[in-house]
Amino acid sequence: MAARPPRWGYHRLDSRWAATLVADAGIMPGDLVVDVGAGVGAITLPLVSRGARVVAVELHASRASALKAACPAGRVTVVVADAADLRLPRRPFRVVANPPFAVTTALLKRLTAPGSRLVRADLVVPWHTAERWARGDGAGSGRWGSDFDAWVSRRLPRGAFTPPAPNGVAVLVLQRRPARR
Repeated sequence: MAARPPRWGYHRLDSRWAATLVADAGIMPGDLVVDVGAGVGAITLPLVSRGARVVAVELHASRASALKAACPAGRVTVVVADAADLRLPRRPFRVVANPPFAVTTALLKRLTAPGSRLVRADLVVPWHTAERWARGDGAGSGRWGSDFDAWVSRRLPRGAFTPPAPNGVAVLVLQRRPARR
C-alpha cells in the first residue's frame, strides 16, 4: 500500500485578522518573534512591518519556499520544521502565531517548560484550549502557573480563516510574570 500524503490541517488566517493579532500583541522594533505554522506569511509580514526579527517555522516545504521569497532578506529566518519539535531561542523571545491545532498542547508545554525564555505568546488556538489555560487548568499548570499569566484576548470568527475553522477559536495570551525579588 502506498504511503498517504500528510494531512496538513491548514486554516490560513485572513490578512486583516493577522494584522489585528500582531497589533494586539504590541510588537516593538527589534523584538525577536517566533511565528509557528507561518504558512505563506499572513502573520510574518505584519511582524516584519512592525520591525520585529522573525523566526518563521513552517513544515510544508512549498509554503516555506513561498514565504522565503516573500520576505525581506535578513529580517526573517524561515525554518522548515515540525512545530511539535520546535527548538526555542536561547534569548528572550515572543510568539505570535496561528499554529496547527493538532500541536497546540505540545507547543504550549514547550513554551512554558523550565528554561524557556518566552516573554509573551499570542496564539490562535481552539476555544476550549484557550478557556482551559486561561482558567489555569492547562497541561502542567502547577509548573507554569507561578511564572505566567494566561488570558483570552479575543474570539475569532470561523470566517477569519480559509477554509473556515471547524469550531470556536480564540487568541490565548501567555505573559511571563516579572521575576520576584
